[in-house]
Amino acid sequence: MISINTNSGAMVALQYLDQTNSQLMTTQNAVSSGLKVASPADDGATFAIAQNMRGDVAGYGAVTDSLNRGTSSVDVAMSAGQSISDLLIEMKAKALAASDSSLDTASRQALNEDFTALRDQIASVVSNAAFNGFNLVDGSTTQITALASADGSKKITVSAENMSLGGSIVKVAATGTISTQSAASTMVSTVETSLTNVDSALAQLSSGAKKFSIQSTFVTNLSDTLTTGIGNLVDADMATESAQLTALQTKQQLGVQALSIANSAPEIALSLFKS
Repeated sequence: MISINTNSGAMVALQYLDQTNSQLMTTQNAVSSGLKVASPADDGATFAIAQNMRGDVAGYGAVTDSLNRGTSSVDVAMSAGQSISDLLIEMKAKALAASDSSLDTASRQALNEDFTALRDQIASVVSNAAFNGFNLVDGSTTQITALASADGSKKITVSAENMSLGGSIVKVAATGTISTQSAASTMVSTVETSLTNVDSALAQLSSGAKKFSIQSTFVTNLSDTLTTGIGNLVDADMATESAQLTALQTKQQLGVQALSIANSAPEIALSLFKS
């Protein structure tokens, strides 16, 4: 039937052209954004999964920052402990020299001045060994804790090591001297004990730093894996999209031509009325 009121061919051609234009817009968005799933409208389920994974990645970023701060605090404490260990070695030499009964008073006094200077340097090192408000060697805190999981439920804790003068690790008192032969003899033993304790404390801090380091490496690897997984879910395959774009553009041109042909069909009716 030839009708000028109803053009079924044009309607069908228009439907297919609309479908092609919709597919072309989707492909163009994928090419522009690099994402095949850029919003819930593209694929609600996949978008929700990707968003949850992005939340985990963001959480692991915070975990990494927390672990880095913890590592830095422990590193500062270990640096202080190493300095204290070195100072104690020097102090032991001074105390041993001053314990010599044949030493004259002036020499022992000179050694004592060096000893007290080294002793006070330990106090200075301890008081300045702070990072981000945490000082793990002055007794102001018992431990430092860092995040270990994206939901904050897991944490890693490293114990502090109080290396203040006159404490359980550094036995040398804040007023300790080697001004006499007897005091110097006693101090040799005290310094040796302190040196052993400090080296043991350094080993404990080192173990704590290793815990932070291992967890930080794991978190970084896990975050990278999740990021790759997100990409697998939502990233567009540009080679596929390029081929799809070319095909749809060709299909669009053919659809326009088909619609043009269908729109010209009613003109055939004119030929029926020519004389």
